[in-house]
Amino acid sequence: MGSSQGAGSSAVHGLDEAVLSALFSEFPFSLHILDQDLRIVRFKPSTRFARRFPVGAIAGKSLAEVLGRLQIQDPEAAESTARRVLDSGLPARDIEVLVRDPQDSRFDATMSVSWFRLHDEEGAVLGLAAVALDVTQRTRAQSRLRLLDEAGSRLGATLDVLGIGHELAAVGVPDLASIVTVDVIDSVLRGDAPEAGAAARNPPLRRVGRAAADDRERDGARVGQMSDVSLSPAYQEALADLRPRLITDLDAEQEWAGREPELRKRLMSAGVHSLMIVPLAARGVVLGLACFYRLHGTTAYEQDDLTLAVQLVDRAALCLDNARLHTRETSAARILQLGLRPPEVPAQSAVETAHSYLPSGSAGDWFDVIPLSGARVALVAGDTAGRSFHAAAAMGELRAAIGVLSDLDLPPDEQLERLHGLVTRLGGEMRGFAQGSPEDGPVRASCLIAMYDPVSGECVMSSAGHPPPVVAYPDGTMEVVDIPEGPLLGRGVARYSSVRRDLPEGSVLVLYNSALRDASPHTTRGERLDRLRDEIRAEGRGLQAACDAILGVLTAQLPQHDAVLLLARTQLLDSEHVASWTLRNDPAAVADARGFVSARLSSWGLGELEFTTQLVVSELVTNAVRYSTGSIGLRLILDRALICEVTDDSSTAPQLRCADDTDEGGRGLYIASQITQRWGHRPAPRGKTIWTEQALP
Repeated sequence: MGSSQGAGSSAVHGLDEAVLSALFSEFPFSLHILDQDLRIVRFKPSTRFARRFPVGAIAGKSLAEVLGRLQIQDPEAAESTARRVLDSGLPARDIEVLVRDPQDSRFDATMSVSWFRLHDEEGAVLGLAAVALDVTQRTRAQSRLRLLDEAGSRLGATLDVLGIGHELAAVGVPDLASIVTVDVIDSVLRGDAPEAGAAARNPPLRRVGRAAADDRERDGARVGQMSDVSLSPAYQEALADLRPRLITDLDAEQEWAGREPELRKRLMSAGVHSLMIVPLAARGVVLGLACFYRLHGTTAYEQDDLTLAVQLVDRAALCLDNARLHTRETSAARILQLGLRPPEVPAQSAVETAHSYLPSGSAGDWFDVIPLSGARVALVAGDTAGRSFHAAAAMGELRAAIGVLSDLDLPPDEQLERLHGLVTRLGGEMRGFAQGSPEDGPVRASCLIAMYDPVSGECVMSSAGHPPPVVAYPDGTMEVVDIPEGPLLGRGVARYSSVRRDLPEGSVLVLYNSALRDASPHTTRGERLDRLRDEIRAEGRGLQAACDAILGVLTAQLPQHDAVLLLARTQLLDSEHVASWTLRNDPAAVADARGFVSARLSSWGLGELEFTTQLVVSELVTNAVRYSTGSIGLRLILDRALICEVTDDSSTAPQLRCADDTDEGGRGLYIASQITQRWGHRPAPRGKTIWTEQALP
């Protein structure tokens, strides 16, 4: 029995010796055996570190000396961990440390170290064992994934070329490079795609991103300046063939020494020892170059680094091309928008107008000043949400529709109802409303219409989801007009109401869009009204100067959408410019009407228009006598044209027709239309009003 036990013990001892021998000869990890004084008594480096850290340079040294020799980050913490394991017996596992070679500053490695206490069969403490696993590739892979994830969130957060260039440069420093520069072909900033083959013809490059791991001043183009990298053949070739370049060791690169001696000398004097040149291209469009540089004191680039740089730059290139397309569409929308805006606001006797416009990239805000019959005027402000070409198209469609509806002389609430119905019914055919844009969705539109009559001084207002107007009265009183806000055009049920205000002469009506309403979120409505009043009533300031000043005050910070402001100072037409009579419903009233007109035209010095005006009045009053029952109103207005109006209590709309030669009647309205410049009819509080305009001599 004793012999058998002895043989078994010998076998186990032999097995232990074999395991121990294998650990120090075949084990792929680094293995360190330390005594109770934390001195290295046995050491087995991994294959990767065998030449860099030979056994003779480590064995017999204290742990503190070895940690200093390996240039481990925070050696005090590592030594403290070892002493804690030695004292407590509790192992410490998977502690990552960064190891550098003092003889080669470009080398570093990440090691996962585990500490275990050693003791004999009786439990006496003998020392420590430290196992170090090289996890450099794992940590680098994790770092690459984190870098790509961070780049995805940062690069996709903007549609600005300069912003994307800045983020690409910033995200690469310091994990991937000491210095990163980003250059794009100059035409990309304008939204244009470079022509086919342009990359091979040394196109001008402009710097849009630059970042460095330190704050040292270095030569080279700043952001916004033209870049000189395109002057180098090495960079030109990368841009032309769209193949990335990896220069592991610039000092040993013989091809660069022969072809690029000046560039090589300049880079090395700046401390660069390794670099990567990666072209920016997406969807078949060449965009520019991204360059990554590592300075002395950092590891050289490897193929894995180039793979990461290519992945990073490919993501950035897609974002840059999206930004380029956005710039192009925004520019097209801006051109369309400016083309659709009124080139100038026509002068009106009813109001003096001033307007200001502050663009910021959106495309669908507008205003209109539309002359109406009877010397009246319509003030319109609208807002189509979005920054796309479709928002500008929707704006043009709405302006055209409002212009047509204004010719019908309908009140504001009825105009909005018809406009709402038009947008609802024809939404699929109106391109701006049907398509919208991917980022904004279907276009949403608001509108405010205010109609002012300079004869009565009455202003009628109605709103479809638009900010309410402000009235600055001559006595300094300010009023935000409380208009029941109807639904946005094409949304919900069309229910719009009108509000009427009698405006004294000299009142200022302020129309604006949502950008101005939201431009000063930290001020109260009362403070904004006070500012508005002060600017309008400033001594010696004209209306246009006041309008510009108000826009500057309200948009101290650039709004996210176009800011539009329209001011209209009301004016009244006095008895010297307006004459009105009430006629009895009798055929004899026709002669009375001619006499009234003749006398008034003589006092105005418009004898040249007496014959045609008498003819028009005769025909219109005759029709009123024939088709109505109550009294008849006759009014002449001397404005920028001579306006003649006849009002009766019949709501039947007049029909213009061409009478046959054998017809005894039906020619009156036709004759009036032929000898006047314009004519039309509009609803009246009772019945209708037929009006004509004649150009003044």
